[in-house]
Amino acid sequence: MLNNLLTLVIWVPILAGAVVLATGSDRNAVLARWLALAGALLGLIVAIPLATGFDSTTSAMQFVEKTPWIPAFNIHYHLGIDGISMPLILLNSFITVLVIIAGWQVIQDRVAQYMAAFLIMSGLINGVFAALDGILFYVFFEAMLIPLYLIIGVWGGPNRVYAALKFFLYTLLGSFLMLVSMIYLYFQSGGSFDILTWHGTVLGMTAQTLMFFAFLLAFGVKVPMLPVHTWLPDAHVEAPTGGSVVLAAITLKVGAYGFLRFILPILPDASHELAWVVIMLSLIAVVYIGLVALVQADMKKLIAYSSVAHMGFVTLGFFLFNPLGAEGGLVQMVSHGFVSAALFLCIGVMYDRLHSRQIKDYGGLASRMPVFAAFFMLFAMANSGLPATSGFVGEFMVIMASSQVNFWYALVIATTLITGASYTLWMYKRVVFGAITNPHVEEMTDVNAREILLLGVLAVLVLGMGVYPKPLTDVMHVSVVDLLAHVAQSKLP
Repeated sequence: MLNNLLTLVIWVPILAGAVVLATGSDRNAVLARWLALAGALLGLIVAIPLATGFDSTTSAMQFVEKTPWIPAFNIHYHLGIDGISMPLILLNSFITVLVIIAGWQVIQDRVAQYMAAFLIMSGLINGVFAALDGILFYVFFEAMLIPLYLIIGVWGGPNRVYAALKFFLYTLLGSFLMLVSMIYLYFQSGGSFDILTWHGTVLGMTAQTLMFFAFLLAFGVKVPMLPVHTWLPDAHVEAPTGGSVVLAAITLKVGAYGFLRFILPILPDASHELAWVVIMLSLIAVVYIGLVALVQADMKKLIAYSSVAHMGFVTLGFFLFNPLGAEGGLVQMVSHGFVSAALFLCIGVMYDRLHSRQIKDYGGLASRMPVFAAFFMLFAMANSGLPATSGFVGEFMVIMASSQVNFWYALVIATTLITGASYTLWMYKRVVFGAITNPHVEEMTDVNAREILLLGVLAVLVLGMGVYPKPLTDVMHVSVVDLLAHVAQSKLP
């Protein structure tokens, strides 16, 4: 069974989604919900052995599977994971369970299709993190857009079609140049689409530079990096709660993962030469987007801009070429998965009761929803980078790594601790404290058992990771160190 574990991790959710789709109309909505939950839990269960059977003392790919797929072009169904990809697969499988539970009562139309879309997308995203063949990666990378496009376009808000189309076009067009680069690498590597073979392919500086920008565009749109980030706030505002959770917690991480699997190891010389481009874009994102978040009136849009700023830590950490920075970026990816998911779920809890995301429509929630207010406070503090929460660990590691490289990088990136606290806590103050000015707020009820389960599990993870992040850093350490050692070696002919 362990020989095909990654296949199970990918295809169990996809097949579960197909089964849920087969339930048909909304007359079978209850059956669809329970089948979807069973499929999501089974997807998480088959992923757990990836952690329990993982050897953190080696950077070699583990649980490897390789079968010819299209022999004429030497394309293989080639899967494997290391300390970089394994935590992301577990994160994705876990978040899928949460979004199925989150949509349990909220989604009343096309329930089977909604649940199936998340399950299928979960399997496809796992495929992205496990693929070791370039074409297989590209297929998963593009296919994951389709379920999310449908989730936004069918179950989203009033401008859902515009937001879904903008999201789809940005991300699809950004990856066309990546496909061209992969075809070039195929010929340069002697007719191989094997990603690990590409890591050792010798390339000239001109080719590396051109491919650097091609991959940067493809993955930068997904992160998203400044200036190709404008699709994200629209997508978040229009997406249903589950769509926003997956978009922030998982989809953005796919772009960041591409930096570590493609740009750094395949294009090491260009990465060193052009690191300043990524560093400058990351620093600008942290400062500028933080200021943009300060003036948002819509809670979802505020958290969406917050995501852009927090992901700036990730891209900065990767291009410091420092183990502490790279590990900090990865820790930030996982932490942001928990914190952003929790914040969007909190906004979903409020929206389900008041049907508004506008900050001005709230106020005084603490007196009506004290349990919810406590959860919301924890996640707001984590988003602000409070010590003993997961939000602090990754950011602190990147700031420390930045100070070792350039004091000014550290100074600029540390400003997010001020701006992040400013926009998050100001939003919290206006929503939760003060007098109740909206009579509809008087009628709001506190979180129910299902919502307490969702927020409680995330609270435990945010605090646990904030207090003791060592298990996560131990898993990724050897893979990160070996990756940076590889990047330090020139690939110029």
